[in-house]
Amino acid sequence: MLTKFETKSARVKGLSFHPKRPWVLTTLHTGVIQLWDYRMCTLLDKFDEHDGPVRGVCFHSQQPLFVSGGDDYKIKVWNYKHRRCIFTLLGHLDYIRTTFFHHDYPWILSASDDQTIRIWNWQSRTCISVLTGHNHYVMCANFHPSEDLIVSASLDQSVRVWDISGLRRKNVAPGPGGLDDHLKHPGHTDLFGAADAVVKHVLEGHDRGVNWAAFHPTMPLIISGADDRQVKLWRMNEAKAWEVDTCRGHYNNVSCTIFHPRQELIISNSEDKSIRVWDLSKRTCLQTFRRETDRFWVIAAHPTLNLFAAGHDSGMIVFKLERERPAFVLHANVLYYVKDKFLRMLDFGTSKDVAVMQLRGGSKANVYSMSYNPAENAVLICCRSPNPDNSTYDLYAVPKSSDSQNPDAPEGRRSSGLTAVWVARNRFAVLDRTHSITIKNLKNEVSKKVQAPNCDDMFYAGTGSLLLRDTDSVTLFDVQQKRTLASVKMSKVRYVIWSSDMSHVALLGKHLITICNRKMETLCSIHENTRVKSGAWDESGVFIYTTSNHIKYAITNGDHGIIRTLDLPIYITRVKGNSVYCLDRECRPRVLGIDSTEFKFKLALINRKYDEVLNMVRNAKLVGQSIIAYLQEKGYPEVALHFVKDEKTRFGLALECGNLEIALEAARALDSKACWEKLGEAALLQGNHQIVEMAYQRTKDFDKLSFLYLITGNLEKLRKMMKIAEIRKDTSGHFQNALFLGDVAERVKILKNCGQVSR
Repeated sequence: MLTKFETKSARVKGLSFHPKRPWVLTTLHTGVIQLWDYRMCTLLDKFDEHDGPVRGVCFHSQQPLFVSGGDDYKIKVWNYKHRRCIFTLLGHLDYIRTTFFHHDYPWILSASDDQTIRIWNWQSRTCISVLTGHNHYVMCANFHPSEDLIVSASLDQSVRVWDISGLRRKNVAPGPGGLDDHLKHPGHTDLFGAADAVVKHVLEGHDRGVNWAAFHPTMPLIISGADDRQVKLWRMNEAKAWEVDTCRGHYNNVSCTIFHPRQELIISNSEDKSIRVWDLSKRTCLQTFRRETDRFWVIAAHPTLNLFAAGHDSGMIVFKLERERPAFVLHANVLYYVKDKFLRMLDFGTSKDVAVMQLRGGSKANVYSMSYNPAENAVLICCRSPNPDNSTYDLYAVPKSSDSQNPDAPEGRRSSGLTAVWVARNRFAVLDRTHSITIKNLKNEVSKKVQAPNCDDMFYAGTGSLLLRDTDSVTLFDVQQKRTLASVKMSKVRYVIWSSDMSHVALLGKHLITICNRKMETLCSIHENTRVKSGAWDESGVFIYTTSNHIKYAITNGDHGIIRTLDLPIYITRVKGNSVYCLDRECRPRVLGIDSTEFKFKLALINRKYDEVLNMVRNAKLVGQSIIAYLQEKGYPEVALHFVKDEKTRFGLALECGNLEIALEAARALDSKACWEKLGEAALLQGNHQIVEMAYQRTKDFDKLSFLYLITGNLEKLRKMMKIAEIRKDTSGHFQNALFLGDVAERVKILKNCGQVSR
């Protein structure tokens, strides 16, 4: 089980995944409904109108709505875009246990402790049917994913299947026979007073109250979980329903149980603080996940992704049952990858994608990684199990030619080991369960044992070398000389990606990327808020990587940025030009287009290729505050000027790089006192007294203007300034200008006019 996201809160009683966005709703015992983004690990919103615990919740599949039901006997329908409750449905007389939207019709299904199940039309906001028959609390009621059926579970120890086709014919649509059939028999539904909803099957077999029941998405099966600690599987046909088998293993009440939407699995959780995964065909327990102190109450499956959520006493977890990352290796222009127990080969040159051979071993083994040896055309396939002692690797010789429709299944050589990596053309290294390293030959025979530093994983590092990982560092180890060459501090490295010339390496952690050179000297580290998924080096030496929701780039000097957004995670296999080649979670090869202008522009700046920079400035659509800020920060304001249309920004940049002409243009357009003052100051520093003069004239700074004319020896204009001062009745300025001009007669006249005469 891979935990993707965890919350801490009061007891979680209800859960619902959004069908398209990475959101999950949780309803709490305190009465609060929380909306979480499980990809970004953030709380988006809280809805707090219920009085008492909220147990039922469900997102609508198309509308921006969700429904909730609580211990206040109320069903509330909310619009999450408007962030408010739009209406409340009243009618139940006791706690409401579950609430679900119908996948097609405008219906809500609710189950309650008042021993009834109700169907509501959320468009007309009325109750259209009340289903009675249970004689204890109804703990759960679910719509069938495609038929007009409901399944309900009750503490009366029974599971009931209800036929609601009468209600559908009456309220919604003519039905499977079409409109003609409906018109031919207009009254046949009410001929004998047929009910809207009738009990089709009553399933009895549990010895205690039943807490949950659910339909299989495609087969005529029902699963139920009860206080007798059992999970029961039932089959039904038109005439009857019967018990198929019981899954025993929980040692307390089973709270909730569901079918896996896409695999032959059952998932259940219980008050015994465990989640169990069962094989649907064998009814055996495959995996058990336990919590220390928290009882589990509810489980939900994502409608399209391999994600599940489980609510417990102190919050909830979003988890996957297995890794979805495909195992692949790139050699020259060819990608080898594992899909559906076949080794496939994709030639990027011809786009030919063929199955090369079939891998041995059942579908249980999860291929973790692979290593390819082009010299011998051999491949090592590593499989990891939850228990590391059971991890194995297989050594295969890849067939030279094979029928892609029916590929060979060559006999591989299997041994136990955590990881196997090629270190020479006829030797590979194996990290065994005791965490020691052995070197083996092509016959899978041990040729020597290597005394190496303590490690828990290892990665390829070129011929004769390995990268050894321990808890907080990665060590470059020479296998031949049996010595450590270099090491770098980084905890929990998950993947290692070398550049094609082996000069740089990217070490990928959960949220951290460290880029090093061959000597393992750290060039830069980048921290991400979401999970780092994959990466590849492009031909210009830029590392292109993916997180859960973005394709990003990292340059070795530490500059990084977003290239494009992703809807779903992908795994990059190679980058060429403006194309990113990748595998998705279904192991389908895809090619995504990217705009590499931004990082190529930055790279050209770093490498001082100014002709390339100017060429890109002229031709590319590089805009945005980030590029301008970047250029300013890196000391290239003159380049930034080419991008800017906003006069205020242009003015600031022009001053920064001392371009007075552009600054003057911008100042004229802006025509603000502050701009002219700044321009005057900058022009004075450069000795451009014409611009200084204009700036002082615009700001009407007469004192500074007079002094400027004095130091530039412009007596004619200084006389004009004296005249202006006289007209303005500025006696101080008038006297100062006369002093600058050495005009004694004028000074005497001024003093006389002011009454400043000697006694």
